[in-house]
Amino acid sequence: MDKLGQAYRVGVRRACAVLECSRTSYYYKSIKVDDPALRQRIREIAEMRVRYGYQRIYVLVRREGWPVSHKRVYRIYCEEGLQLRRKRPKRRVSAAHRHKRPQAERLDQCWSMDFVADNLFNGRRIRALTVVDNFSRQCPAIHVDHSIKAEQVVSTMEGLRLFAGRRPQRIQVDNGSGFISKALDRWAYENNVTLDFSRPGKPTDNPFIESFNGSFRDECLNIN
Repeated sequence: MDKLGQAYRVGVRRACAVLECSRTSYYYKSIKVDDPALRQRIREIAEMRVRYGYQRIYVLVRREGWPVSHKRVYRIYCEEGLQLRRKRPKRRVSAAHRHKRPQAERLDQCWSMDFVADNLFNGRRIRALTVVDNFSRQCPAIHVDHSIKAEQVVSTMEGLRLFAGRRPQRIQVDNGSGFISKALDRWAYENNVTLDFSRPGKPTDNPFIESFNGSFRDECLNIN
């Protein structure tokens, strides 16, 4: 616009009319407001939940009380280079940011969940969702099906809450598709349950469920 005015020696009104551009757009100056604390919090969430995109991060920061729009979260998300890659990076990311987990001191303080896969006699695939209380080492639920989606994980947890009267304060899970879903995240938020994700490639972050699944496979699945 300025080059046109200088070349033909016309005013802003005439130049905007020729280009069919609003003078309001010409005079508009972008005001970029940045909050270092918000930027740092978005980075922390992305490092802790490595498979979350900007939309999931936006939901989490809004829950924490940040008065921010999804556009602003997306801008910071892109500027920090947090976009998800199709090829997963080598094992890294949140290892340095993992705090020592508190030891369970009572029932329903912390549970662990994971999946176990096996085949039937006819070769058909089955999956089992196993749930373990980290304090008592008891298994309150095992859900078995040919395929288990996030909605079935939520249904299992909701069944324990409604019919057994049990609900954990924290659940340790890995970064599997059934655990990073929006459905489970919403259920956990509505029931004040914390989802504690393991570091990628670190099964030792969830030792109780790994031990139970080993016994479950040896004593039940392999025998039958």
